[in-house]
Amino acid sequence: MRRPPRGARPLVAVTGRPTKAGQPWRARGFGSQARYAEALDRAGGLGAVLLPVPTSPEDAATRIAPFAGLLLSGGPDVEPSRYGAEAHPATYGVDSVVDSFEEALLVAALARRVPVLAICRGLQVLNVAFGGTLHQHLDDAELPGHRGAQQGEGGSVVVEVVAGSRLAGALGTTTLRSACFHHQAVDRLGGGLVATARSADGVVEGLELVDGEGWLVAVQWHPEELAAEGGPHHALFEAFVAACAGPQPRFD
Repeated sequence: MRRPPRGARPLVAVTGRPTKAGQPWRARGFGSQARYAEALDRAGGLGAVLLPVPTSPEDAATRIAPFAGLLLSGGPDVEPSRYGAEAHPATYGVDSVVDSFEEALLVAALARRVPVLAICRGLQVLNVAFGGTLHQHLDDAELPGHRGAQQGEGGSVVVEVVAGSRLAGALGTTTLRSACFHHQAVDRLGGGLVATARSADGVVEGLELVDGEGWLVAVQWHPEELAAEGGPHHALFEAFVAACAGPQPRFD
């Protein structure tokens, strides 16, 4: 897939995370793991990290307006009350402001047909936004191979992708080995979404819109971890950036 010309790098919003004072700055801050921006850069895009703040639907639309794409990044767990559940003892890092901010950005991006790539937590945010639920701890379902991010360990599973899906087209394959760092996953699928990839143990590894309108791809694994090696993980970022570089709808 051809990268966009250097002078036409599409600007992609990347969801950021608040940091505590002293980690690493004296005062509170926010940021993102570098590998998201690095993967976008290699693919011809330009990532800009957004500060998560309380956001109305109107403000979310204003915030997404300058961007050609939205990358929902990985991170801690979604607040269980957002999908009608009590918190599991293993649930960690919930932040209602971040949850609301990311869902509002997602809704605004979809309304404007801005391409969206959702990674790990981003896939979970998408599923919850569409009325779905989450397995809060895969170890309880005897599915520990994906590893909990809070343990600082990563897993690697083989992913089977549905042929003919947007995800398969972006990856250029229907089988790949992933890098994953999650202890939660899709339970009940959100309305209007379709599973486009699964691991051998049945965990949902990819989501798209049923109607196929717009460019939306969500993956449960972390393609940015392996994108520097090239292959399908890099190809996913290339496909996303190419979609961002395409003609954008106007909302005057």
